[in-house]
Amino acid sequence: MAADLVTGKGTHPAFPTEAGQASSSGSRYRIVRTLRLRNENHPGVLGEVATAIGRAGGNLGDIRTVERGSRNVVRDMDVSTTDLEMLEQVLAAIREIPETHLVDVRDEVLRVHLGGKLQIQPRYPVRSVADLRHVYTPGVAEVCRLIEGDPTVADRYTGIANSVAVVTDGTAILGLGNIGPVAGMPVIEGKCALMAQMVGISAYPLLITPGTPGEIVDALVRISATFGAIQLEDFAAPHCFEITPALQARVAIPVMHDDQHGTATVVLAAVLRAAAMTGHRLQDLTAGVIGLGAAGSAIAQLLMHQQGKPVLGTGRTPDSLERLRQAGGQAVELDELLARCDVVIAATAQPGLLRPEQIRPGQIIFAISNPIPEIEPDRAMAAGAAIAVDGAVVNNLLGFPGLYRGALDTRASRFNTEMYVAAALAIAAQATDGEVVPDSLDPRVHMAVARKVARAALETGVARTEPSPDYFESIEAKLL
Repeated sequence: MAADLVTGKGTHPAFPTEAGQASSSGSRYRIVRTLRLRNENHPGVLGEVATAIGRAGGNLGDIRTVERGSRNVVRDMDVSTTDLEMLEQVLAAIREIPETHLVDVRDEVLRVHLGGKLQIQPRYPVRSVADLRHVYTPGVAEVCRLIEGDPTVADRYTGIANSVAVVTDGTAILGLGNIGPVAGMPVIEGKCALMAQMVGISAYPLLITPGTPGEIVDALVRISATFGAIQLEDFAAPHCFEITPALQARVAIPVMHDDQHGTATVVLAAVLRAAAMTGHRLQDLTAGVIGLGAAGSAIAQLLMHQQGKPVLGTGRTPDSLERLRQAGGQAVELDELLARCDVVIAATAQPGLLRPEQIRPGQIIFAISNPIPEIEPDRAMAAGAAIAVDGAVVNNLLGFPGLYRGALDTRASRFNTEMYVAAALAIAAQATDGEVVPDSLDPRVHMAVARKVARAALETGVARTEPSPDYFESIEAKLL
């Protein structure tokens, strides 16, 4: 059953477990609606509306004034809830306010997805026969012969060097689990749109039918000549641990599984900032990771690389615990991890897993599962945490655009740990006082990441092209 545009009523996939399989606990993800309200124009009414929304369990987002008159003000207010029942409670609470009239309830999320979020536009429009001869036949034949004689010039005369394939098999889609590649297309389109907007990369969404790791790798190798890099997205564990290195071994372009390495990069940046904000050295903190799926395993490994000591971890499966031990970590039970660790990173896709009474005063809590965290940051802070953030703050958007921009600009053959660390340091450096991480929509952040990643690629020998002499200076100018 399709979701209704206003209520969103329809079938809802189950919430995933660590391994990316659907759980039996039912659906939990954020419902977002835009409410149009006509309020009487006098002090206190807007505050009363906001209070009513909060008491009913809703989260208030953006507020936009549509029309202001002497007697009434019309506003659009974005409200999110954890389920449809809570949404109905919010609407009922608003209807109880005498000075407020609920005009409309709209699903703006579905509206912006109508027709998809991407389109291809030519760089050189064809408006005449002369244009046609330049961009297509007969002129294009000369360019084809040129590339045939020297394949390296394809980077100059095609879009390959500025293109990224964003690929999913739909087995572990953003908080929804194994919903299949087609249902995961909106997520993949979104990643492509962000990559284009933030750093000017031509990113293409690719859906691949689930199969064995070998089948997935074979398929991607066959189409890899089309792209300058490949981003794997929402592949479930444990297959993702096999696919990424196997694909990288067979292609000479960068491959990254964003759920692993993109997440780990941004988490490392946030941990670096949290350590500085609380007056600690990163090396002096004991870190623990709850949930050792794709994200958790990569986070633990990157933290151990940077700290030079074991990370404590607890996971759902014996295989995940063994991966941690093989990487140099220490497997412990949840209670021991919470008792010993200064930094607790939860990546379990289990909403409400952590309780306030489990939080120790002064701990740093990252509950990063999206869209519902293991504990709400305000509850963790109320329980004594020094810093608490969720996945809305520690967002992969801070990492992957700049990582790919820097890799493409140097024609890197692969990503390596030094490039991830460079990106993390760049992200942390862009945060201002009081921020755990900077604004993910600030283009300067992505340029800073690209610059550091490009330098790391050059210094570690994976770059095949050194950017022009003014490359780093031009990025520096954009940052200023």
